[in-house]
Amino acid sequence: MTHPEARVTIHMAASLDGFIARRDGTVDWLETADRFEDGDDLDPKDAEAFLATIDCYVLTSRELPKSRDTVEFYAGDLRALVEGRLKSAFRNIWFVGGGAVSGECLRLGLADEVRYSILPVLIGDGVSFFEGLDRDVQLHLMEVKGYKSGVVALRHEVRK
Repeated sequence: MTHPEARVTIHMAASLDGFIARRDGTVDWLETADRFEDGDDLDPKDAEAFLATIDCYVLTSRELPKSRDTVEFYAGDLRALVEGRLKSAFRNIWFVGGGAVSGECLRLGLADEVRYSILPVLIGDGVSFFEGLDRDVQLHLMEVKGYKSGVVALRHEVRK
């Protein structure tokens, strides 16, 4: 049975021009030397409290070693995984990963929220945050936060 409050959140850090990595997969641009004095500090305690609200991280297409007993690998239908397994076991499901998974999650109508941390850099080309969307996805802005690092965090609700 699905948790009535179960939510799927897509979260990604990306360049201002919407890329999550360079074409070769590198993310050397993620470190920023920018300084926005009016921004908030990113307090480690806040980050810890935030991570405690997340029940489950999900999905990669890469071959990775199983580093813990709690890690499970899955290959198959994304809708079956989310609606059949994850929503019945978890309340806060976060996808932090590639553009293909993010795009597929939105195409299938599985995402409830999109969190987008924009770094103050333009890289010109790379891997897009959302790959292959075949329709518009309407969003509602819920929160905007600027940090001293120059990062801007956006939180949008997906309109269904």
